[in-house]
Amino acid sequence: MRAHLARVDAVLVQAVIAAALSFAHLHDVASAAGQDGWKAWAYPVSVDLLLVAAWRRLRSGDAKAAGWCWFLIALAASLGANVATAGLLDLDHVPAWLRILVAGWPAVAFLGGTLLVHSSPTTHNDTSDAVDQETPEDIEDQEDAPDPAPEPPAPPTVESAPTPTPTPVPAPVAVPAALVEHARKVAAEHHARTGTAIDTPTLRARLGVPPPMADAIAAQL
Repeated sequence: MRAHLARVDAVLVQAVIAAALSFAHLHDVASAAGQDGWKAWAYPVSVDLLLVAAWRRLRSGDAKAAGWCWFLIALAASLGANVATAGLLDLDHVPAWLRILVAGWPAVAFLGGTLLVHSSPTTHNDTSDAVDQETPEDIEDQEDAPDPAPEPPAPPTVESAPTPTPTPVPAPVAVPAALVEHARKVAAEHHARTGTAIDTPTLRARLGVPPPMADAIAAQL
């Protein structure tokens, strides 16, 4: 962490020193070219702002050609001032061409800054412009999509009839053989006395047995 802060501090200090020296050199050249007072201090600010605007355009990734062009122009102005103040140019007798460049720099810087800041990229708006240019008449002229085929009706459900509950069949009743023989005697006596066959209720009453057993005995008679 401390090493990272040390690297950052070194970069900041170096940037401040370079900016201060470049600022002073631009001021000296502008002052030598006849721009005295506050005007001489405005030239370094103008060059630095153009550098920043060109660098932001290069970082955004749009119209890099224009960004590089104006970045090199601002860099040449800054480097030219640094070299001119190194003793290669007599600041007491500035040539006419340098006075012309210094006097025309504000217009050049204003043009470059305006083109860099206020020109919007058109790469991302091509698709939206093409959509906006489509009129409602063009949309109406397009063929309508065919309606989807109707779904066939579902077959009617057939309700199954309830299955009838089978009637339980009574279990066969076991009748002793002696009881059957006694029932035959009772039936014969009834037939001899009345002349008719004995019915099941009468047989049940005579024998004193439950109805299922009486039915079983009557079936065997």
